[in-house]
Amino acid sequence: MAANREGQEENKDRLFKLLHGNKTLLQSEKLYEYILQTSVYPREPQCLKEIRELTDKHPWSAMMTSPDEAQFLSMLLKLINAKNTMEIGVFTGYSLLATALAIPDDGKILALDITKEHYEKGLPIIQKAGVAHKIDFREGPALPLLDQLIQDEKYHGTFDFVFVDADKDNYVNYHKRLIELVKVGGVIGYDNTLWGGSVVAPPDADLDEHLLYLRDFVQELNKALAVDPRIEICQLSIADGVTLCRRIG
Repeated sequence: MAANREGQEENKDRLFKLLHGNKTLLQSEKLYEYILQTSVYPREPQCLKEIRELTDKHPWSAMMTSPDEAQFLSMLLKLINAKNTMEIGVFTGYSLLATALAIPDDGKILALDITKEHYEKGLPIIQKAGVAHKIDFREGPALPLLDQLIQDEKYHGTFDFVFVDADKDNYVNYHKRLIELVKVGGVIGYDNTLWGGSVVAPPDADLDEHLLYLRDFVQELNKALAVDPRIEICQLSIADGVTLCRRIG
């Protein structure tokens, strides 16, 4: 029985590391829970709590932005006075709602997702929060929609902030387009840039097949951002890794 409990704890720890990534200081679930209970949950608006708890029941709940990351993004948006924003990859709308609450009442979020089904689960909470008017949801693959924006020069350099948490195999393609749409001084945030810690795992590591497949694309993005002269970057070990890119040219 004790061996079974130990095995369950090992699997739980492995799942925690897979979903949240390897952090410099956060080496246990208990430490992560301490941060949530001490600094995040007490400050989390009720509407965000509701959409988080709703999403926790979804079989793909691991796709949701972590609460501490959402708190960080909210503060970042306020620090840079973001008003015109974009989010690629919406899911049920947890990070989208965090953004909507952080930007001014006349702010806008262009929200792109391949399907509206998951977004509609969180939409009643977003509407109840009184921020649905800030969101322009577009259903479909993001790349064609971004190409449409680029074709119209009035959108060039107009976005203050863009958050990308979608298909990792298109991250580099997204960056090629978003760099034209974000303003000089604006910020692009890429989520999952440590990809469960797999970015430093050896090629023959015994890891989930899906994790390994997408790792190459995440590594490709990280290498591309590191040498892009048009941006300043900061890669943070929060959640599963977040890389911020500030456009400078």
